[in-house]
Amino acid sequence: MFERVLIANRGEIAVRIAATLRRLGSSPATVVTADEPSGRHARSCDVAVEIDSYLDVAGVVAAARECGADAVHPGYGFLSERPELAAACERAGLVWIGPPAAAIALMGDKVAAREAAVAAGVPVVPGADPRSREALAALASEHGWPLLVKAAAGGGGRGMRVVSSLQELSGALDSAGREAQAAFGDGALLVEAYVSPARHIEVQVLADAHGAVVALGERECSLQRRHQKVLEEAPSPAVDASLRSVLEAEACALAAACGYRGAGTVEFVADASDPARHFFLEMNTRLQVEHAVTEALYGIDLVEWQLRVAAGEALAPFGPPRGHAVEARIYAEDPARGFLPAAGMIRVLALGGGDGVRVDSGVDAGDVVGTRYDPLIAKLIAHGATRSQALARLAGALRESAVLGVRSNVAFLLALVEDADVAAGRLDTGLLERLEVADGDPSPADAARVALLASVVRDGDVFSALGAWRIGGEPVAVERGLVVDGDALSVALGDARVVDERGGELLVSLDGRRAERWILARERERVWLASRGRAFEVSSRARAREGEAAGDSDVRAPMPGSVVAVHARAGDEVARGDVLLVLESMKMELQITAPHDGRVAALHVAAGDQVPLDSVLASMESAP
Repeated sequence: MFERVLIANRGEIAVRIAATLRRLGSSPATVVTADEPSGRHARSCDVAVEIDSYLDVAGVVAAARECGADAVHPGYGFLSERPELAAACERAGLVWIGPPAAAIALMGDKVAAREAAVAAGVPVVPGADPRSREALAALASEHGWPLLVKAAAGGGGRGMRVVSSLQELSGALDSAGREAQAAFGDGALLVEAYVSPARHIEVQVLADAHGAVVALGERECSLQRRHQKVLEEAPSPAVDASLRSVLEAEACALAAACGYRGAGTVEFVADASDPARHFFLEMNTRLQVEHAVTEALYGIDLVEWQLRVAAGEALAPFGPPRGHAVEARIYAEDPARGFLPAAGMIRVLALGGGDGVRVDSGVDAGDVVGTRYDPLIAKLIAHGATRSQALARLAGALRESAVLGVRSNVAFLLALVEDADVAAGRLDTGLLERLEVADGDPSPADAARVALLASVVRDGDVFSALGAWRIGGEPVAVERGLVVDGDALSVALGDARVVDERGGELLVSLDGRRAERWILARERERVWLASRGRAFEVSSRARAREGEAAGDSDVRAPMPGSVVAVHARAGDEVARGDVLLVLESMKMELQITAPHDGRVAALHVAAGDQVPLDSVLASMESAP
């Protein structure tokens, strides 16, 4: 095995790889950038070498030499599917823990990958050259609208657009091309027929240098938002033994045809009503974010097998899969703002565990989630003897989880796991866009009352004094104006009492209900608190008034980022929904639209400007 391995990545995956390296007796090293010199991944490794960018091939190779590494593991994202890094490592005498550069290049070009799949006997989705309007029109005529525009390089939903007419194609191609260029350094695109409703099913493969290729079952990854996976499981509830054999055979045939080595994933899109009607989507020549559900199912460590294969070992026989596994991705994102990426310091990070639950995280409390990188905070992976047990264990872990200081999707994930369609396995890639999830309990009013109680039992009252109120005493008529997650509330404390206080937690009973655990953090006039998976930010009414003066006609930035395009000018008459400008954050583009019919009174930004969250981008005047 290797003495030292450089992990050319950050966050959760770097922490996860470092753990396996230590278990095998190898020293983990990693790279950092100036804007993130001491992240958790750096703290998890023996050595951290600063480079200019995680996309700097020469910098990664130089860092490996500097720290004395004999191998490089790319993780996922960044340079993991760039043949240039694989080739550069080989030239430098470093072992590349991944497939050969030629296999990465072949599968990384979606056009070439389609041709390779056809040659290997794997069905593909009908497509057309995006440069030919005639070919696109013919594709739509034969297979119908919509069509799918996607990046020819990379994946993860970057550079993808669904278009419903020829008129939409031009703008979609421009936007997807810019996003693909920013994410992968390659703006080339592909257009395919759009299979809908569809399931996203993928097969894990492993190949060694001795010609052996094995498949380790399939994963169901249909629960996605904006082509980003949210919940994954294995096996798929829609795949029977016969179809599994077909999918595994096709995945192995493609891996063998491209001379694969190491861990990889062959992805398929399948008709939701008839998964046997399936098509090759792409091959990810790396470890997947969701690899842990396969590990749980087979009782293996895929990173360990990546290392063993790279060291020249032959694959050993794997036992049969056992039970069921489900993974939820906890992101820093704001469900109230359309699940846009969120940023800020993590004040409290409490991740639920329990029997059969694994926690993979890339951050700690005190770390800052910024806008330059993927906002993944952690993954919860639950394993059980049955699918229902795995889902129940995941739900229990989510109820015990809290992310305070930055918005997260924990409450949404809990509602998703408990949704009737999800529980029944009725899944397709459009389900999350259709799903309406209720806010659930506890309520914002409950959070406000707990925040008031917290101000009594702790030093440094962030609100005004509560007078005669006594913990455990008779209820008194205390009423305060507070703001919970941006909405002003007037709440009375009423029959509320603290049963127990332990550090950053309170056990609170409201109106005679059973006492519930609340996790809290505070700073000046703000309190963050969470219970049963739901998190809230509570502040005084006075702070809210500061933000009310701007008026209703301001168009604000829903996330921090940079302005990549401006489509309106001051004085323009616009209709509700017209695109005013385009923001880019975390290598994703967001169209900022007019909130109502009217006139653009002023534009406050220009292309290239960096803008913080909630900054005023434009001012609108209502139509007369």
